[in-house]
Parts: sequence; structure tokens; C-alpha cells
Amino acid sequence: MSSITEGDDSPETPPGEKVSAPAGEAPETATFSGDRGQLRLETRRVLVQLLQGPSVDGHRQTKLWPTLLRDESILRSRLHDLFLDLVIDHDQKVAFTRQVVEESIDAPVLLRKATLTFLQSALIVFLRQRLTHAEAQGERAVVSRSEMVEHLQVYERDKNVDHAKFEQQADKAVEKAKELSLLHKLRGGEDRFEVSPTLKLLFPVEEILALAQTYRAIAEAATQGPSNDLHDDAFPGGPTADGPRDSSLKEEDVTEDAP
Repeated sequence: MSSITEGDDSPETPPGEKVSAPAGEAPETATFSGDRGQLRLETRRVLVQLLQGPSVDGHRQTKLWPTLLRDESILRSRLHDLFLDLVIDHDQKVAFTRQVVEESIDAPVLLRKATLTFLQSALIVFLRQRLTHAEAQGERAVVSRSEMVEHLQVYERDKNVDHAKFEQQADKAVEKAKELSLLHKLRGGEDRFEVSPTLKLLFPVEEILALAQTYRAIAEAATQGPSNDLHDDAFPGGPTADGPRDSSLKEEDVTEDAP
């Protein structure tokens, strides 16, 4: 007498997820007392890094990157539950989250925005241009603090009587770029940084060219009129930091501000 064994039609468990344990039993993925989570420990670490921001950098976070690629599907699912999308650049080995915008639903916003100052916005445009130039030459985008400050000085108004204050604002702009992980300090160089390839994902070349034209016009206007504190204020319409901890930059169109 022959018998036929029916195949298991249950869906295959995603790579980063374990099958749920029976009621009252801790799942195989439990990492602490009472843990009912279904994700492996290493997958949770990637998810937390994505939520903390600003990104997962495969060049620097070599243990997280393989897990992100392996468990991309389940990570996307978890992020979609929070109305967040996962953006991955496989060539640059960078991944970050972006708020889902859908007109058909009133989705709660998890990522908070923090408006950047004028000089912070101007520095980001400069760094994006440096990244574009370096990639065209097949080189790493490396920049020094003195180069960044020197570039920002073109926006200092003519006859400015408080040059020290302006320098402080320029230094704050550099520190903000570091805080957002758009600059990575190079080993052996006290004042030399590599521009993060994340900027390539956030600002396409076409957009950055349009932004650069706006800033050039503002720089020309800076040679006229009395000094004021515009550069220390939020820049209306400029780029904004976006994320639970300013994790990424949100693409915005920059409109010219009154000089």
C-alpha cells in the first residue's frame, strides 16, 4: 500500500525572521526576558541603525551591510509598517530611510525636520559639487576644513563688522555636516574629511546645479548692503534635516532669500 505525503504549503520564512513560538514560549530570536520579537539580533541592529540614522554605510559598518542586503525584504516590511521607505545605493554601499508621502492616506510622520541655516545649506551645496567633481575624476571626495570655511566666506557681506561671529557660524556649518554624517574624518588628517556618498542619493546633479545658481546670485548680492545676521537664521525653502536624529537630508527646492 502506497501513501502520498502532501507538501507543506506554508509560506517560507523571510531570512531575517524566525517562525513564531507557541503561545507562552519565548521565540528563538528572544534576546531578553519577555522578548516576543521575531527578528534576529543582527537584523534588529540594522533596523535600529536605519531608524537612528543617518544611514548604514557599508564601507564603515562592514558587519551591518551584509545583513541589510540579506534581510532587505523583511527590513522593508518593518519600515513600511512605520510609513518609511528604504533607499539603497548598491554601488556606493549606502542605505537610509525616507518618509513615505502618499496623498491618498493621512500617514503619521515619524521623521522630524530641522531647518538648516543659510550657511549650512550653502555648505551642503558645495560638498555635493565636490562629490560630483571627484566622481568624474574617479577620485575620493576629500575636503579640508579650511577649504569649506574659505568657500563660505564668499557669502560674508561686504563691510561686515563682526567677522569673528561669521567665522563661528561657518564653523557651526561644518560641525552640522559632521553631525549629519555627511563628512567623515580621515585618519591621519586633523582637518581633512571625505564627503559621504549619501549626498549623491539626496541631491541629483540636475537639482544641485539649480541650487548652485541660486547661491551664486546670493553670493554676488553679499557684496552690497550693510551687514546683518541673515546667515545665522534658518534659510526659508532651503534643505532640511530629516529623521529621528536628523538622520538624512530631505530634498527641497531652495528659493532665493532677500539679501
